[in-house]
Amino acid sequence: MAELHGSCDDRFAKVAEALTASLDGGVSAAVFVDGEPVVDLWGGYADAARTVAWDQDTITTVWSTTKTMTALCALILADRGVLDLAAPVAAYWPEFAAAGKEKVLVRHLLGHTAGLPHFADPIAAADLLDWAAMTAKLAAQAPEWEPGTRGGYHSITFGFLVGEVVRRVTGRSLGTFFAEEVAGPVGADFHIGLAAGHDHRVAPLIPAPEGDRPPGFLVGVADSHTEAWRRAEIPAINGYGNARSVAAVQSALACGGVAAGGVRLLSAAGSERVFEEQFSGVDCVLGTPMRYGLGFRLENRTCSWGGWGGSVVFVDADNRMAVAYVMNQVRWDDGYARGLEVVLAAYDGVMA
Repeated sequence: MAELHGSCDDRFAKVAEALTASLDGGVSAAVFVDGEPVVDLWGGYADAARTVAWDQDTITTVWSTTKTMTALCALILADRGVLDLAAPVAAYWPEFAAAGKEKVLVRHLLGHTAGLPHFADPIAAADLLDWAAMTAKLAAQAPEWEPGTRGGYHSITFGFLVGEVVRRVTGRSLGTFFAEEVAGPVGADFHIGLAAGHDHRVAPLIPAPEGDRPPGFLVGVADSHTEAWRRAEIPAINGYGNARSVAAVQSALACGGVAAGGVRLLSAAGSERVFEEQFSGVDCVLGTPMRYGLGFRLENRTCSWGGWGGSVVFVDADNRMAVAYVMNQVRWDDGYARGLEVVLAAYDGVMA
């Protein structure tokens, strides 16, 4: 029988209960309040055969939870005054002005309103490994709607769009900037472009019972098992980490710009920018009501997002709390239910 390990303050005992209920693979959950860890738990198995235990330093790919790290990089640059979120993307990336995109603003990229939710030409999962080719395709294609007028989830293109702006501004890839300016200072075990030395710690994703991928999906679980996938930077979907690392970094948005360990990543005003609404309505790609800020889903004073299959990060600025859930057993229909149970259990603790 799989067991949980780690630490959990008594008032957050319900988080441990919620996590125990989702031990169908390997899991980790973390809650930081005021930048301090009050929950840091892990358990289950790192492999489908259930022979290798998920331990304290196990990491896995978190799919679209990666977007929150990418968005944070843009917010940091904006806070430093080197990136203007209201400026045209073409001011930093001149080729991007092609095909009627000269009025696309940087904030449109972060708010999923740029009109580039898909690649215009058919591509394969392997194509995503070629940064120059993917960004060139996006620079050349026309938007699907007038930028800024509609919201539609940019599931894969988000990372290439925001990442290329970061590269043009800093001269560093998104993964390198994140490693040097965010993960390194915070001491967070999160990676966008995983070095070979970490491979032994990776828990491969386990496909859902229904198969490798839902119908119509470009990328499947098996794609994430390759060495090439781990080495690549696909800043919308291929970040590697665990719940501790995710919550430690995103604590910056819960605590006025100060991440775990007292590391200031943003000014208080810069942190507040995440709550600037970019779109509210029915997402024309997802077909569901959505309120987007700068890189996150918004509700009141919370910002959040999740990754395909079930990972979740949830930030509450009023309660100065960041909650993260990371797992390797993918689920399609009810994947987010496990992480949301952890979030709700964390509220029982923080309100106690």
